[in-house]
Amino acid sequence: MSNIPETGRTRRVTIRLVVLQILVLSLLATLGGRLWYLQIRNAKEYTAKATGNHIREVVEPAVRGEILDASGRILAGNETRLVVSVSRTSLLQQKDGGKAVLGRLAEVLGMPAKDVQEKVRLCDAKTPQPCWNGSPYQPIPVTKEATTQQAMQIMERREDFPGVTAQPTAVRRYTGAEGANMAQVLGYLSPVTDDEVSKTADKTGLDRYLPADQIGRAGLESVYDRDLRGTAGITKLEVDNLGRVIGNAGTVAPQTGNNLVTSIDARVQKVVEDNLAQAMSDARNTFDKVTNRNYEADSGAAVVMDVHTGRIIAMASAPTYDPNLWVGGISGKDYQSLTSKDSNFPLLNRAIQGQSAPGSTFKVVSTTAAVQAGYSLDGTYPCPKAMTIGGREFKNFESESFGSISLEKALEVSCDTVFYGLAYDQWMKDGGIKPKKDAADWFFKTAHEFGLGAKTGIDLPSEVPGRVPDRQWKQSFYDNNKDAWCAQAQKGGNSFSDQIAKENCVDGYQMRAGDAVNYAIGQGDTLVTPVQMARIYSALANGGTFYRPTIAKAVISPSGDLVREIAPHADAKFPGDQKLLSYIDQATAGVITSGTAAWKFNGWPQDKIALHAKTGTAEVEGKQTTSWLDTYSKDYAVVMTISQGGTGSGGSGDAIRRIYQALYGVDDKGNIDNGKALLPTPQADLPKFNPDGTAIVKPAAYTVDPAQGSVAQAPAPAAAPAFAPAPALTPVPALVPAAAPAPSDAAAAVAWDPSATFLDPAPPAGSPAPYTAVDTALEPTNRQGRGRA
Repeated sequence: MSNIPETGRTRRVTIRLVVLQILVLSLLATLGGRLWYLQIRNAKEYTAKATGNHIREVVEPAVRGEILDASGRILAGNETRLVVSVSRTSLLQQKDGGKAVLGRLAEVLGMPAKDVQEKVRLCDAKTPQPCWNGSPYQPIPVTKEATTQQAMQIMERREDFPGVTAQPTAVRRYTGAEGANMAQVLGYLSPVTDDEVSKTADKTGLDRYLPADQIGRAGLESVYDRDLRGTAGITKLEVDNLGRVIGNAGTVAPQTGNNLVTSIDARVQKVVEDNLAQAMSDARNTFDKVTNRNYEADSGAAVVMDVHTGRIIAMASAPTYDPNLWVGGISGKDYQSLTSKDSNFPLLNRAIQGQSAPGSTFKVVSTTAAVQAGYSLDGTYPCPKAMTIGGREFKNFESESFGSISLEKALEVSCDTVFYGLAYDQWMKDGGIKPKKDAADWFFKTAHEFGLGAKTGIDLPSEVPGRVPDRQWKQSFYDNNKDAWCAQAQKGGNSFSDQIAKENCVDGYQMRAGDAVNYAIGQGDTLVTPVQMARIYSALANGGTFYRPTIAKAVISPSGDLVREIAPHADAKFPGDQKLLSYIDQATAGVITSGTAAWKFNGWPQDKIALHAKTGTAEVEGKQTTSWLDTYSKDYAVVMTISQGGTGSGGSGDAIRRIYQALYGVDDKGNIDNGKALLPTPQADLPKFNPDGTAIVKPAAYTVDPAQGSVAQAPAPAAAPAFAPAPALTPVPALVPAAAPAPSDAAAAVAWDPSATFLDPAPPAGSPAPYTAVDTALEPTNRQGRGRA
């Protein structure tokens, strides 16, 4: 009998067939479930996506809002240019792909045919610039510099130029109103990147970047980009599966951006820029007896601040550049010229990013610290020509000796040894080289109360905080640099930096006596910026209120209506009492009348327009001295600094006086004409606007004549600024000093960073980063000797 079943299949075969059937059924069930999910459960979602596949967007850029000065003068506006654009959709519908059209267009525009073809090709990973990285359905601009004749040729022969348009388009223009440059304050624009577009693709309105957008990358253009940018218009086109346009699915009109009113006065800005440039030029023609060569005066900055609000009236930085270089895309050559070391980094705004040791202007901080530590305002303090501390001699400026003097006199004549003595005595009370656990550290504590070592919160991007070299900083700095110091020390060199490295390798974390006394006169590792200085001296002028520096005053709609006002913001109060404020006020007035700045302000009408000042000459290892001059009146704080520019009053005195002369209408002999003053009091009101949204600019009855250094009647002032680049800075002759010899100078300042400060956003990701503020900022000396006044 056979063992084979009648079916002819073994048990093993049967099991395999059953398993196979189960697998097939499972796959069919899975496929069916997936089909149900796609066609029923998520039908609406995929239907919407399918519909969207045949919709393409064409973007019409919005007109960017204007940036205005306090009186309504246009600082950054829009210029109408004839832009010739080509539609790729129309080109592709032609038999030769539009090659003949592009050839004729190149002939009319006077461009090589190859250049035109490259401009309209699409960018991809294999296609180098120039190419178009926007939507292929967007009209692609070929030139923004077309002439009227070229535009007429194109539009009158439409049959020869299908898909080609020539129409007026708004293009950004920095006007140079009243001759002011303002490049670092205004900033510049550049196109959005592919990454920025993709990251915001699912957003709407101002939160979405479109391929045709230009956005702010620096200055006010960056900080207030959302206000200025406006909303682009979008036309949705229906296309078939070959990409051909078959209809219009709707249009949203563009919305013009809002305008920004600033506290800048273009006329004062021009005066400040000119006088900073002239001061630097004069310094380069002045012999430095210390280094036996003329001063280099390689960079500088100046700030004019309204002491009652913290608003910036003028802000200048040198070297500077023409902001219109960025319009329409900056060339590689121009970009290189702005970012190379030889250019000395003109993109850097040295008013908020240039930091250096403040020199003797810091003594207003040290005076406050001494009083808080218990030293009397009514006492007298020795001012010898030198002091020996820790085995080293710390000299007074030019080895001058004034005997026992008051703190007021010490500020007036800028006696270093008075502050050396105070700082050393307090250092000893805190435990000296072995500090107490609860060391008072009044000099460091007071500096922080003044705001040193932190950002002011000004509405400009990339502000730097400065530095307070207190015990915490010393320890952190030591931890980060110990290995490098010790490695340098092991090489056995004998240079100054080698000696410092040897000392720091052993005990660089300690607050030594030399550190403490140098710090008290604004030397050593202390760093400040000009805007921090202006803020401090504004507080001294207004009774002790630290205002947050601001440039923008209000956002105005295109029709001239107020959108929002940017009000002044008080952050903190002066740490001392009113008696101390009055004391410092009297001392700084003495600097003008009989102290270190008197030789530059001879004949000033002090009884009518009281000025206050503190001069400073900061030593920087390996460089010439840095000039600082910090001043204030009842309305304004005016601060100027020049790197490698000489003494405080010698380098900046003439320029600061000229600025005050222009503000208050004072001539060289001290006569006052209020009718010729540029801004005798700060402008509080916003400008008025016409029904069409344009500002009503009151024509001035006067102007500043740089050649004469005084105000003069204007022949026929224009009601509105011309759209033209800022002219070259005009030299201003220096004042003739009095016959008295130039006394010593000195300087000090502070930074500020309240907990609630307005921190400005950095430029968006993908924006150029052509400079590093810390790398190009002035570096302080570590010298343990004297600081010059």
